[in-house]
This record gives sequence, C-alpha cells and structure tokens, in this order.
Amino acid sequence: MSKYVAAIDQGTTSTRFIIFDHGGNVIAVDQKEHRQIYPKPGWVEHDPLEILERTQEVMQGALKKASRQYTMSVTSDQIAAVGVTNQRETTVVWDRKTGKPIYNAIVWQDTRTDVIISKFAKTGGQDRFRKKTGLPLATYFSGPKIKWILDNVKGAKAKAQKGELLFGNIDTWLIWNLTAGKHVTDVTNASRTMLMNLNTLDWDDEILKVMGIPRTMLPEIKSSSEVYGNIKMGVLQGIPVAGDLGDQQAALFGQTCFKVGEAKNTYGTGCFMLLNTGEKPVQSKAGLLTTLGYKIGNKKPVYALEGSIAITGALIQWLRDNMGMIQSSAEVEAVANSVEDNGGIYFVPAFSGLYAPYWKSDARGVIVGMTRYVNKGHIARAALEATAYQTREVLDAMEKDSGVKLRTLKVDGGMVFNELLMQFQSDILNVPVVRPKVAETTALGAAYAAGLAVGFWKNTDELKKNWGRDKEWSPKMDAKRRAGLYSSWKKAVKRTFDWVE
Repeated sequence: MSKYVAAIDQGTTSTRFIIFDHGGNVIAVDQKEHRQIYPKPGWVEHDPLEILERTQEVMQGALKKASRQYTMSVTSDQIAAVGVTNQRETTVVWDRKTGKPIYNAIVWQDTRTDVIISKFAKTGGQDRFRKKTGLPLATYFSGPKIKWILDNVKGAKAKAQKGELLFGNIDTWLIWNLTAGKHVTDVTNASRTMLMNLNTLDWDDEILKVMGIPRTMLPEIKSSSEVYGNIKMGVLQGIPVAGDLGDQQAALFGQTCFKVGEAKNTYGTGCFMLLNTGEKPVQSKAGLLTTLGYKIGNKKPVYALEGSIAITGALIQWLRDNMGMIQSSAEVEAVANSVEDNGGIYFVPAFSGLYAPYWKSDARGVIVGMTRYVNKGHIARAALEATAYQTREVLDAMEKDSGVKLRTLKVDGGMVFNELLMQFQSDILNVPVVRPKVAETTALGAAYAAGLAVGFWKNTDELKKNWGRDKEWSPKMDAKRRAGLYSSWKKAVKRTFDWVE
C-alpha cells in the first residue's frame, strides 16, 4: 500500500520536492535555487535544463531526507503519485527531436513583449482577447512570449511551421522530460497563455492566427487531476504523474477553497489572490483576470477571479541582493520593527510595470515621501507594507466584481511567517487573516490533485478534513488611520504611471 503522495513545486527562484502523508502533513522537503538571468533591463530568463536538473536533484534529496527521518526507509514504491505545480506563464520552446531548448525560458515577469502587446492593442484595445481568454493584453502571458521567440531566434519560425518545435510552460517542460515525451498541460496553465478559449477549454484558432503560432507546437490540454504518464527517469521511475496545476491555482486547491466565494492569497515572489467563482467564468470589470481555478478529472471546470501582483517577496530579495540592506530575507522583520511606522514613505515596487488592477507595463518603481528623517528601518517597513497595500487594491477589485464581501482571508507562502506583515495585512483589509497548519499549500494542492487521480484520497471532503488553522490575526487599526494610510498609498501609485516613454 502506498503511504505518500509527492509534488514537484517549480517556482520562480527555486524548485522543491515535497512528500506528504494522507493527512496532508509534510514528511520531507528538499529545495534548490536556480539562476536568475537578466540580459537587459526588464528581461528575466531561466535555463530550462538547469531547472530540469534541479528537479531531479530535489526528488532524490527529499527521498533521502525522508529515509533519514524515519527508522524505515521511504522508498519510491511507497509514493502513489506525483503532482506538478509551477511558476505560470514562463515560456519554454524546445526542439521536438533533440529535446534541447532553442532559447532560455522567458519568465513571467519579463517585459520584452511590450512592443508586440502595443501592436496587438492597436486593433481592439487592451481587452481585444479578454472575452475569450479572460485576460487583458499584457507582457505577463505566454502567447506573446512564444511569438517573440519565433520572431527573434534564427530559423525558429520555419522549424515551428514544419512541426519541429514544441512549446510549454514549465509544467509541460517537466512532464515531457519526466515521462519521455507526453506533451500535455492542464486547463489552469493553458488559461495563462492567452491562447485558450475559456468556454471551449481548447486552443483558439483565431488568436493563434493573429499571433502566428502553429497549433502543432502546443500541448494537449487535460484536466488538473488525471494520469498523464509514468516517470521514465531517475529515482521515481514507474510512478504516475497525475496532477498538474499552475502554482496559484494549486494553492487555491490546497487551501480547500472549494465553495463559491472562498479566497486565498499566496505571498511569494509576487502575490496572487484567487476567489472561487464556480462553474461559470465571471468577466472582470475592475482589472482582474478571469482564469480556471481547477478541473478534477471529468468533473465540470471551476473558475476563479485572480488579482496578480508582480513584486512582493521579490522586493525583500531586492533589499538583500541589490541593496545589501539585509543578509537574509528573514532579517527584514527585525529591521522594520526598529521603527514605529513607515516615517511617511511609500515604496511602490513597479519594477516590471503594474499588474492588477492597473495593467500598466509603462509604470516603474518609486519611493515617495523621502526626508532626512527616513532610515533603513522605514524603507524595510515600507517594503513590507507595499505587499499589504497591493493586496488591499486587489481585494477591493474582487469585491466589486463578484459582489462577495470577504469575511476572512486564507493566506500561504513564504511571507506568512512575518508577524508584522500579517498584522498589518489584517489591519489594512479590516478582516481576519488566517494561516493554515500546512503553509505549503501550493505543493499540497498539486499532491491533492495527483492523489485524487489515483484514489489515494476518495474525494474533496477528505481534503477538507485535513485543513486546520495555525494562526489568526485580527484587525486592530482604527478606521481613520486605515483610510489615511491607504489614501497616501493610492497617491504614491499614481506617481509610477507613464514612466517608460
């Protein structure tokens, strides 16, 4: 009998492999970072082969750690299935025969497609494809990145037309390699390409034509929970890959937001809030994305509204790596706690433009309100507060679109262990913020999808029982102060607009 389910969690800065038991508890985890490549301002790339290598290393590493922690060794045959969750929109194009990428992976934050986006927007504006895809025209999504690769890599267009090239987001790239050639993706990842029709759950021929992308490049769109193929390499040979969800949708599933109106916010490199809107797509009028939440086997798809924020945890990394203000990301809380407030400054981290609810790729980051009084404690605090303010903007848009008033916010991701941030988040939203017992909800969601596909869990009721609260923060700020701080934040955001000519 299999005792465990595992998940590959391939993120923007690192790859993890996590093994879970039937109660959704973490048994072992291994993690490795990969290089961030910045060839030009606004360009962000990863090496897909390095990511594949790190994936194999962490699979091996987690199995070893699991065996060290238990008297009996944890063997691969005790793992029922593996799920995959991934940084979404990050685009890989590779040669079907050799399996080698023809260019580095273009990361979701990358803004090089802004010229392509402007060109498309000339006909039909920023919402040209929104009715079909739920997405505004923005540099964020995969479709324009594929077009950039085909237009800029020598010989790529001709090879693509001959059917010699394959495209995938990172989930597809990993599954193709692990299963020796199954070229698939799931509905959640496909919904982030700007090429999938939300109603048919298939690639849209009209959009493919406009972007000049041959259909032969694209993976087959599957549900988020089914057996895609068995692993043919490394330590987990023979184990089925049976779950696939983009990271934010995986967190929605891992947080067991199965009811309409339930929402979660994930605090990672960026910040992503998703609200379950049920079996019909809800078109946003307030700058949010309409996206797939998940699709379990042959059940009906579940849709979500999403607010995406490009830079949250990445701002703390920037303080560490670019400015040398802190030695480790965890130190930021102590530095921020050295002062009582933000000293009147606001830090809007529009490093790669603004995402929800503005969608302005010509915005750039600002620190406003600087005086001689300001020290590094104030900058650290303003950097943390930026995450909470951006989340409030997204929540306001969500309530406007859905008509649902949020009662509590379920949170997960690396930053939820920052007490100062979580308290400030509750204060600025004026709702309780709840952290679950298992904060690894992204990997857990992928593990759940894989486990359901092979019968390790019978149904979503079993998953609901696994969810438990670890900590709750309640609002303590008075209404007048909240309104004043938020109004100044809104003023600061306007200062970022139209920076790039």
